[in-house]
Amino acid sequence: MLVLPVDAIMIMSGALWFPRYVAPLALTAVLTVASFSVGGRYRAKLHLSVLDELPRIVTRLLMVIALVGALRAIWLVAVDPMAITSRDNAGTVALVLSLPVIVHVVAGRFLTTSIILWARRRRAVAHRTILVGGGVTAAELATLLRRHPRYGLDVVGFVDDSERCEAAFVVPRLGPVSALGDAVAAQGAEVLLVTGGNRSDLELLHLLRGPACAACDLLVVPRLYSLHTQTGLADHIGSIPIQRISTPPLNGVGRLIKRVTGPLLAGTVLIVLSPVLALCALAVRLEGGPGVIFRQERVGRDGRRFQCLKFRSMAPRSSEESATQWNIAQDHRVGPVGRFLRRTSLDELPQLWNVVRGDMALVGPRPERPHFVEEFSGRYIDYGPRDRVAVGMTGLAQVSGLRGDTPIADRARFDNYYIENWSLWLDVKVLLRTLQEVLFARGR
Repeated sequence: MLVLPVDAIMIMSGALWFPRYVAPLALTAVLTVASFSVGGRYRAKLHLSVLDELPRIVTRLLMVIALVGALRAIWLVAVDPMAITSRDNAGTVALVLSLPVIVHVVAGRFLTTSIILWARRRRAVAHRTILVGGGVTAAELATLLRRHPRYGLDVVGFVDDSERCEAAFVVPRLGPVSALGDAVAAQGAEVLLVTGGNRSDLELLHLLRGPACAACDLLVVPRLYSLHTQTGLADHIGSIPIQRISTPPLNGVGRLIKRVTGPLLAGTVLIVLSPVLALCALAVRLEGGPGVIFRQERVGRDGRRFQCLKFRSMAPRSSEESATQWNIAQDHRVGPVGRFLRRTSLDELPQLWNVVRGDMALVGPRPERPHFVEEFSGRYIDYGPRDRVAVGMTGLAQVSGLRGDTPIADRARFDNYYIENWSLWLDVKVLLRTLQEVLFARGR
C-alpha cells in the first residue's frame, strides 16, 4: 500500500530534471511497478533491509530502462525516420534515465522502509500470529518476536497436541493442532507460522487449507533449518529462516480471465470441430443404436453436481452400475468405435458444451461421480481439497499419464499440485500437452 505508489512517484519525479522525457518516465513507472509486482517485490518481508533488496531492484530497473529506451527509438523511427537525433536513440535515453531513476527509487525505498519499521516498533503494525507447534523452535521464535517488534508479528499463542511444550513458557497454548481453525477465528489471527509438530504433512496441510485458515498468510520454518545458508534465503527471523508459502490463486484477475476466455474458446472449438462431432455421433449411432450422448452425474467445484456429457462408448447394464462401477479399458462391452473414441479422447468432446455452460473449465481436476468422491474423500486425505477449483476437461494428472485405472492417491497429489501452483501459463502447457496426447492417441 505504501511502497508501490512511492516507487511510481519517485520515478516520475525525474521529470523535474528532464521534462523532455515525461512520456518515457511514465512508461518506466508503469513497467517498473509491473515488474516488481510479478517478481514479488511488493510482498512485505519480515526482515526489512534496502541493502538486501538493492541488487534485485537495480537489476530490474536497468532492464526496464533499456526496454523503454529501445521502445522510444522504435516509435520515433516509425513516426518520422528523419526526426530521430542522438538525444533520442535507445542508448542516450537509457543513460539519461538510469541514474535519476535508480537514485530516486532507492531513496524512496529507504524512506518507506524507515516508515514501516517505525510503525512496527510502535506496534501500529502488528499482525496477530499463531504458532503451529510448541517445541524449542516455537519458543525461540515467540521470544524473538516479543523482543523485536520490527518483524511486525504479534504472537497470540500456539497450538500443539502436547500440553507440555517449551513455548508455553512464553505464550499461551490455544489447544491441539486440530483446533487450529477455532483458534484462528477466536484470536482474529492473520498469520500462521508453522514451526513443527507431530502431525503428518498431509494432515497439517489439510488443516492449513481449511476455510478458517484460508485467508491467513502462511509462514513455515524449513526442516533442518540450521543447514540453510543465506543463498536463496527468502526471509528470516533472527537467524531462523522462514519460507512464505503463497496462497493458492483461487480468485483474482487470472481466474477472471480464465472464466471469461474458457467458454469463448470452448464455443469456438465446438463450431470448428462440428464436422468431427457429427462423424463421431454417426459412428456411435451405427455401432450402438440410439442414445449417442451419454449423461452422467459428476461433482464439480465446491461439491456442486452437474450432468457431464460424453459420446457413448459402452452401454452400462443399469443406471446404478453407471454411477458406482469403476470402468476399465478392457471391458468387453466397449466396441471398436468406443475403443477408438476413448483412445483418442474424442468421446469427451461433448464436454465442450459443459464448459460453455459453466459446469466445467477447459483445465482442472477431472470430475468424478458422487459415489467415488465420497469413497475417495474418506480414504485419501488430500482428495477432498480438489474441489476448491472448477473441474476440467483435461488436467495436469491426465497429461502426466494418470488416466484410466491409475492410483487415485497419485491423481490427487497432481491435482493439488496444479491448484497450489496454478497460472494461466500452466493451463496453456496442459492444453498443449493434451493436444499432443490426442494427436498421438495416447488415451485409455
